[in-house]
Amino acid sequence: MRARVLKSTGSWYLLSDQNGNQYKARIRGKLRLNNSKNTNPVAVGDWVVFLKLEDGDVVITEVEKRKNYIIRKSVNLSKQTHIIASNIDLACLVITLFQPKITYGFIDRFLVTAKSYDIPVTILVNKTDLWQDEHKLEAKELQEIYKNIGYEVFFLSAENKIGLNNLQEKLTNKVTLFSGHSGVGKSSLVNSLHPEIKLKTSNISSSNEKGQHTTTFAEMHEWPFGGYIIDTPGIKEFGLVEMSKYEVQDYFPELLAHKNECRFNNCLHLNEPNCTIIKLVEMGEINARRYKNYLSFLEDNVVE
Repeated sequence: MRARVLKSTGSWYLLSDQNGNQYKARIRGKLRLNNSKNTNPVAVGDWVVFLKLEDGDVVITEVEKRKNYIIRKSVNLSKQTHIIASNIDLACLVITLFQPKITYGFIDRFLVTAKSYDIPVTILVNKTDLWQDEHKLEAKELQEIYKNIGYEVFFLSAENKIGLNNLQEKLTNKVTLFSGHSGVGKSSLVNSLHPEIKLKTSNISSSNEKGQHTTTFAEMHEWPFGGYIIDTPGIKEFGLVEMSKYEVQDYFPELLAHKNECRFNNCLHLNEPNCTIIKLVEMGEINARRYKNYLSFLEDNVVE
């Protein structure tokens, strides 16, 4: 029989078949052995084939080919990866300008990772009810940076229910991943859209303005207006894995648009002569912060 994985704890999985029946399942050992690169052979969002055994146990025997997936580096095993979720129609990156403070490197790392797996991203800026005048100026700058390269930006307040109608329209009938740092209000946004889910929320630590993890495992829930939400644990960092240094620029839309204008076909836009990208950065036509993050990613942990 065929079912979708709604929840994974690493040791067992919650499945939902096409009739809405749910099963608690485990996996056969062969699946683990056949997937040595990833720490989790089965991920939330996967379509799987399962069997009901005579003793009543339910066993996953096969994982169907994924449309896409998004990964991060394994927390404990640096050479392995962890699949956060699969078969995603849209990823929503939830951020805040402060409480916790915005991290542009994290935003760009998420966008590059998602783009490399063909997952569209919408940026959700939460907690607009807390803004002062300086935050409004920063929000305008952020929107210009990302809208100019093709990303939609929503300004929201889960607390005051600002912008939620437009967001709901965007999410209808899609499988959507919600991700972001702990404390940005992912769970509050989801609860505002679907109060019956009742995801745990947390307060921000006053000492360091960082959120506390409230979601331990990725989990999929059905929206009442159609589609699914995948809630993920607060993620500190994404690793740019399975990517060569020559590929990274292809996932920056503004670099990809001009890469063929450089003098050298293999230009990495570091200090090569007649580099169009460097000239556009100097002219202000490519955002300097984004370019700086690109350089940082090259130095980071992509493969040679």
